[in-house]
Amino acid sequence: MVRMKKKVIVHDLMQSGYEYTLTEPMGCNFSPDFKPELTPAQMLELGVFGGKYMTDCQDEFPPSWYKNAKLCREKHDPELNFFKINASQPLWYWREKGWIYWEDPRGWFQWYCRYYMGRRCPDDARQIKRWKAMRRHVTQIEMHCAPGDWSCRRKQRQALLHWAYDSRKI
Repeated sequence: MVRMKKKVIVHDLMQSGYEYTLTEPMGCNFSPDFKPELTPAQMLELGVFGGKYMTDCQDEFPPSWYKNAKLCREKHDPELNFFKINASQPLWYWREKGWIYWEDPRGWFQWYCRYYMGRRCPDDARQIKRWKAMRRHVTQIEMHCAPGDWSCRRKQRQALLHWAYDSRKI
């Protein structure tokens, strides 16, 4: 069976006319060393990025991702985060560090959403390496918190949710 590749054209506040092709089925054929514990839809429903992230990108992704998403178009609201704490750095900080790839001007989560949808791009290996580096925070929680104590290291736990690690299970 030949799979038809789908072209996506993006028109949002940060990109207009950017195009990419979905070459893999949604949620499938990930790199063997990339095993996120949460889907983009699960992350949005749990509460990540103060609800502000990608509020103008809903045409690009499946409506089901936004059905139960905790979003706030007006501002970043840490109360919308699962752990009710701000665990984000501003976008300017990420740009200053050189962590933003031109195809994904919003950063890692935008890359992950597009990767999950089936896009593959030259930045995949770097982003997966960054995702793997977040494992150090899992180790810190395991070392310093009682299992299931969600009040312990809430900022680290929220940061892990931002990177598709399910810190509720630690």
